[in-house]
Amino acid sequence: MKVLTLALRRLAASLPTLLLIIAGMFLLLQLAPGDTVDALMAQMGGGDPALAAELRRFYGLDVGVAAQLGRYLMRLVTLDLGFSAIYGKPVATVILERLPPTILLMASALSFAFFFGLVLGVIAARRVNRWPDTLISTLGLVFYATPSFWFGLMAIVVFSVYLQWFPPGGFSDITQTLTGVAAVLDIARHLVLPTLTLGLIFLAIYLRIMRASMLEVLSLDFVRTARAKGLSETRVVARHVLRNAMLPMVTLIGLQAGTMLGGSVVVESVFALPGLGRLAYESVVQRDLNTLLGIVFVSAILVIVINFLVDILYARLDPRIAAGS
Repeated sequence: MKVLTLALRRLAASLPTLLLIIAGMFLLLQLAPGDTVDALMAQMGGGDPALAAELRRFYGLDVGVAAQLGRYLMRLVTLDLGFSAIYGKPVATVILERLPPTILLMASALSFAFFFGLVLGVIAARRVNRWPDTLISTLGLVFYATPSFWFGLMAIVVFSVYLQWFPPGGFSDITQTLTGVAAVLDIARHLVLPTLTLGLIFLAIYLRIMRASMLEVLSLDFVRTARAKGLSETRVVARHVLRNAMLPMVTLIGLQAGTMLGGSVVVESVFALPGLGRLAYESVVQRDLNTLLGIVFVSAILVIVINFLVDILYARLDPRIAAGS
């Protein structure tokens, strides 16, 4: 109960942050030249000024910035994200259509990076200053220093063009109508390369954090006491060291949730995934401000939810957090 109370308290504290993010992004977008109507008129090759004025009245762009912000915040209370002028449908509908690929990509990349970062970090710490530690640390540095778009392009060249193991892009095979397990396997096959591309950078971070945390915990008094009691090294690591060493990694999940969403913009563009990242890029290019603000709102909600779950997990791993609430 204390764990849930702590998590709910932090969730409530994040609501003002959400409001500041939305208001700040709205005002920032107003500094850019042009608006949605300008983009629409440019697509039509110019047009009647009277039509432009009518469109501005229709989209609520005929009033001041403060009034536009007030109207937008009032709509958000009812979860009305507005209407997308470019896509011709409600923003909520556009985002819901693009949300599943982004959620799957983030979940798969995060799971990949966390699991292998944990395993490699433990191996490096147990073989510190030996060749496995040197090899793992060097690979981690290479993964971290290499741009994600280069990883993506090289993965397409190697695994799609030459080896032809995986498709070069997309979310599913549009030439077939698949259902059930076949559809799930097809989506998983399309997500392999994007997951590796997005996950390798975070894998490098997690393995270095896990290695440092393991080395710190292994030097503590309670570990020496457990060894003195005659416990095997495997049991000492599994039951006493691992749980404490994982705490910084769990914290890092919440801190990097927003970074991973930002990284998905590049990855989704490279692999032509119809997700929020690619939608954000298209919205910026076409000046679809309602859609862009909706993406920011949904992304902020995702980060808050991830941090809410991280707070619960952290309190479970370290009961002192809940006790101090």
